[in-house]
Amino acid sequence: MNVLIGGAWPYANGSLHIGHIASLLSGDILARYHRMKGDHVLYVSGSDCNGTPITIRAKQEGVKPEEIADKYHQEFNESFKKLGFTYDCYIRTDAKRHHEIVQEIFLKLLTNGKIYKKEVEQAYCNTCEQFLPDRFVEGLCPNCGKEARGDQCDHCSKILEPLDLLERKCKVCEKPPTTRNTEHFYFKLSAFQDKLQEYVENAKDKRLWRGNAISLSERYLKEGLPDRAVSRDLSIGVPVPVTGYEDKRIYVWIEAVSGYYSASKIWAENNNKDDSVFWSKDTKSYYIHGKDNIPFHSIIWPSILLGIGESGLPTQIISNEYVTIEKKKLSTSKNWAVWIPEILETYHPDSIRYFLTINAPENRDSDFSWREFVYSHNAELLGAYGNLINRTLKFIEKSFGGNVPDGEVDHKIKDDVQKLYPQIGSLIEAGHFKQALESLFEFIRGANKYFDTQKPWVQVNESADACADTLITCIYIIANIAQLLSPFLPFSSDEIKKLLQLPALKWEPLDKLTSTIANVHPLFERLDLSMIDIEIKKLKQQSSLLN
Repeated sequence: MNVLIGGAWPYANGSLHIGHIASLLSGDILARYHRMKGDHVLYVSGSDCNGTPITIRAKQEGVKPEEIADKYHQEFNESFKKLGFTYDCYIRTDAKRHHEIVQEIFLKLLTNGKIYKKEVEQAYCNTCEQFLPDRFVEGLCPNCGKEARGDQCDHCSKILEPLDLLERKCKVCEKPPTTRNTEHFYFKLSAFQDKLQEYVENAKDKRLWRGNAISLSERYLKEGLPDRAVSRDLSIGVPVPVTGYEDKRIYVWIEAVSGYYSASKIWAENNNKDDSVFWSKDTKSYYIHGKDNIPFHSIIWPSILLGIGESGLPTQIISNEYVTIEKKKLSTSKNWAVWIPEILETYHPDSIRYFLTINAPENRDSDFSWREFVYSHNAELLGAYGNLINRTLKFIEKSFGGNVPDGEVDHKIKDDVQKLYPQIGSLIEAGHFKQALESLFEFIRGANKYFDTQKPWVQVNESADACADTLITCIYIIANIAQLLSPFLPFSSDEIKKLLQLPALKWEPLDKLTSTIANVHPLFERLDLSMIDIEIKKLKQQSSLLN
């Protein structure tokens, strides 16, 4: 099976924070799982280096936008690698080839009659002497009355135009903008209303999307899809490939989502592969992002694909809710955030992956609490998982010189393990990552109870055969749990693979077990409880500096 996985593109205007990873991590879980199954996987994403947030950051720091983009693109690459993300192709939107492919999409839409020109009023700042990109305009949402940007309200999810805002002001100088007439290209989004209605209903009937994606998409369709501008008066971005309009740029909402397409093309060209198989109607595709990006993946991107004649529309939309920090809304502007480069300096990447999966905002907002983070690490990763492995392997090392006794695996446990593969696999494919991980740790806790009940430290003196059966059963459990947990906790699974001399990890029951073990060491270290107060104090101090 061909599987395309697209992770949302973070803006290269600041470090990644815990909210980014909470919404993107499921993409890597899916990629690892499908590869273990033997599926043909293409996992793509990249850094959004053309977005208005980068221009704003550059103006604030008095540097060129390219400097900001370069800095954070490199940092993103390093952070994703340290967290174990396995992108097949991670690009940047200011790459020459990306620009060319986006321009090809634009021209194809234009040729197919899906783009037209229109003269419109646009916000213009007399102080900054420029037309204002949507995110340069701030004000009050006309729908809910809360603070919003000129492209979308994060509070009520209303898609906006800058002139829709009440009490408008320029993001840079904070002066009220005026308006001027300018000519732009528009995308006939309204032409896809009926097809998208059918498409969303199908996703709802088959339960392929999360509830937030369904309800929000239904709301947009009920309100009626308006045509949307696909060009803007900007200094950076992808130039409009039409004579006389080269100074205009293709609007980021069409350019950024097209990155999935350009990344697949770049991957194919770099590896001498055919990417067309990933844009077939038979391809299974997952799109991973936060709920603020739902309409771009459920409405706009499918429309673009339909407009250029591609049949591989998004199959499953994995749209996460938001993450709060210590019960308060995450805020980068107020520095109330847990930054990924910093947390990676101190904590095991599997600890981060575990906590953000077991507390994932799959159906409602979740909270990142340092107390819960430390306690879950100590209780689950160390106390349950690490304990099962360490006590089993240390016992074999001490009592049998590292030679695994030749015994028979408990038939019921073997049957239970074999059933876990399809059970966990179904949960992963359905986007229920939290439930999948909970089920595996419930089984691990049961395995610890089995060890306690069997008492191999007693059996070794009373019944050598019974002791051998217990230990080989525990080795069987550990080997298979390492495989089952590999999509979630790849670093510790690789460690177990080395300890038990396992073959390449696959998504099928593993019966061939090692006969010897050596160099047994703990997978996880206990986190001192004092870290809770230290981290909370640091969070408050870094935030107070900006308030």
